[in-house]
Amino acid sequence: MNKFFSNRRLVIVIVCLIVSFGLMSVSVMIRDKKSTPPLVQQFGNDVVGLVNRVVAWPVNGLKGSITGVSDLLNTYQENTRLKGQVQKLAQTQVHDQAVSQENKKLKKELKLTHSLTDYESVNASVIARTPSSWQDQVIIDKGSSAGIKKNMPVLSGSGLVGRVSEVNRTNSKVELLSNSSESANRFAVSITNKSGEVINGVITGYNNGSNRIEMGNVTSKKKIEKGDKVVTSGLGGVMPAGLYVGTVTTTGTSDYGLSSKITIKPAADISDLSVVTVAVRQAQSTN
Repeated sequence: MNKFFSNRRLVIVIVCLIVSFGLMSVSVMIRDKKSTPPLVQQFGNDVVGLVNRVVAWPVNGLKGSITGVSDLLNTYQENTRLKGQVQKLAQTQVHDQAVSQENKKLKKELKLTHSLTDYESVNASVIARTPSSWQDQVIIDKGSSAGIKKNMPVLSGSGLVGRVSEVNRTNSKVELLSNSSESANRFAVSITNKSGEVINGVITGYNNGSNRIEMGNVTSKKKIEKGDKVVTSGLGGVMPAGLYVGTVTTTGTSDYGLSSKITIKPAADISDLSVVTVAVRQAQSTN
């Protein structure tokens, strides 16, 4: 009995195979003659297409996720690189701006150097300026080793800003024109009016708000007008004569009405000093 059923299954398998090959042959023959495949092939194609879509969907999703992660990483790296470039650009711009400002100041000092025919010029940088003595003094990075001596005039831009009051080997202290303390040495100055007349006086004060120097002790009644030039007079033998200080802006009288009080616009901005020039007399030069 078991042998019969075993032979029967074998026969069924063989018949199914023969039928399958027959259907395939017929399908090929019909496909060659028709523009559309037969129903059996269409069904098979549909089943294969459906299986492909089912398999491809998670694969495509995984591929899209990998691509998305890769794009995200690339975007992050690009963003980081661009941020670095922006930071470098900002640093370059700040550096260029600082260099440009320094060049402008040095060019002013160069013009000043050409005007000091009787002096040798030593350029120096301001290295210290304390808020408590902002309008009184600054410290520069040149001292006796560079030929600096006490009472030498110190200029910035195109005009006088102070004198050397203390000298060390590698640095010096500069007393500014704006120093109005009682212990300050007064700067002797003079004005030449449009008629060629000379009026002498001294620097007696400074207005920080308006950046104006005050000239007092003027007893002369000679006419002084706005725009008249103010220079050092050389009186007292400490400061050489003829160094440009500024121009007259206003004139008036002192509190007691005994002398004139003149306001001067300084040739240099005393509140903003970074590079200065010390005028060294040729006879005093160490070179």
